[in-house]
Amino acid sequence: MEDENLAEAFWAVARRLRHHTRVALEPWELSPSLARALGVLTRHGDLRAGTLAEHLRIAPRTATEVVDDLQRLGLAERRPDPADRRAVLVALTAEGARVGRDIQAARLAEGERFFGGLDAADRAELARILGRLR
Repeated sequence: MEDENLAEAFWAVARRLRHHTRVALEPWELSPSLARALGVLTRHGDLRAGTLAEHLRIAPRTATEVVDDLQRLGLAERRPDPADRRAVLVALTAEGARVGRDIQAARLAEGERFFGGLDAADRAELARILGRLR
């Protein structure tokens, strides 16, 4: 494959994976951005909104909107930061933690289905290459 086609092939695969992921998220009726935020909070625990924004690579103002949406859905709440009472942490509610775990499991299963056509050697090579590019 020529180098100029390599990027096109990569983006075509990325689009297919995003589509499969959107379909996997349909039972929760969450946008991909809300699901990503839920995933960050599931992996990292309580975070300040600014730190959440850094993890998501979005503007702090946008992170505030994401947190507002998660809070409206009953998936997250704002709590005082015990280390600094002037600061606020974003924390998952019990429902948010459950949904976060369920989404992680669904994404893992979808990834297994998506990459399931590759044999073990191809999967290992792809993981190596993606790790290097990352």
